[in-house]
Amino acid sequence: MNVEIIDLGSELLPAAVDLCRRALDLAEDAAETPSILDTLTVRAAAHRPVVLLGAVRGPDLIGVLVGSVSQRDPRLGHVDLVAVAPQERRRGVGRALLAGAERRLAALGATELLLAGNPPHYAWPGIDVRYTPAICAALALGYTQDRTAWNMTADLADGSPAVRPTDAAERRLAERGVTVRRAEPADVPALAAFARSVFGGAWDGELTGSVGRPDAGAHLAEQDGALLGFAAYGSSRPGWFGPMGTAPAAEGMGIGGVLLRRCLRDQRAAGLRSAQIGWVGPVPFYSGAAGARIERVFWLYRKPIRR
Repeated sequence: MNVEIIDLGSELLPAAVDLCRRALDLAEDAAETPSILDTLTVRAAAHRPVVLLGAVRGPDLIGVLVGSVSQRDPRLGHVDLVAVAPQERRRGVGRALLAGAERRLAALGATELLLAGNPPHYAWPGIDVRYTPAICAALALGYTQDRTAWNMTADLADGSPAVRPTDAAERRLAERGVTVRRAEPADVPALAAFARSVFGGAWDGELTGSVGRPDAGAHLAEQDGALLGFAAYGSSRPGWFGPMGTAPAAEGMGIGGVLLRRCLRDQRAAGLRSAQIGWVGPVPFYSGAAGARIERVFWLYRKPIRR
């Protein structure tokens, strides 16, 4: 194969972006390549160990892999991205990159490697089922599929249910003392605490990554100064919506639908024609509130590793 796996320095990040832009076959992924690499390398590195590998043949970069260690459990390593130049596929490059990631992440203390998104900084829940070479490489190296995740797509065109007005619903909420507004940076500590206490997980980090950043934002609902819910977009990728959560005591008031459509209208105003609702849970809610449809399906894999 005559390929060497090397650690890429930050000076080679532009070359990695260029390769990924050519190697990511799905148009929505290729278009957001700079944001994806920034999220998985620069932003993520401020919070967790990140591994950036390249596959080179002579002077040519022909493959890239980004891996990281879980912020919640240092025994878990993640492969966040793997991309191989189209002309180099099915020649063992992807397998060599994955084997290199296993060694690097095991040296950092990981005992299991997941081919799955590592919240709060991730680009996909797992491997899109349409990226067949990546699935073949995972199976060849002994990874086991253990979960399935999916995204829903919301059409943001004029007249779509996803961007219909929320004025009437907001007036009804106001009659019950509920205020809906855009989140500001000063709201982040309270939002993060609310997300941790009510929902757990990594949503606090995703909210922190949404409020006050370009191509991102959030909206919240509150009553008498107490948070009742939030919705955010752009934390992981500009075209993605989420996370969103409503306090159990406030469910059924219509807060979720209002917050969702406020965010989707922001995304349309930014020039997007559609939005990805990532790593979806309540499919019926998003279908009813925004006319969203299941479109991307991801398989998540895992494998024990050791030094």
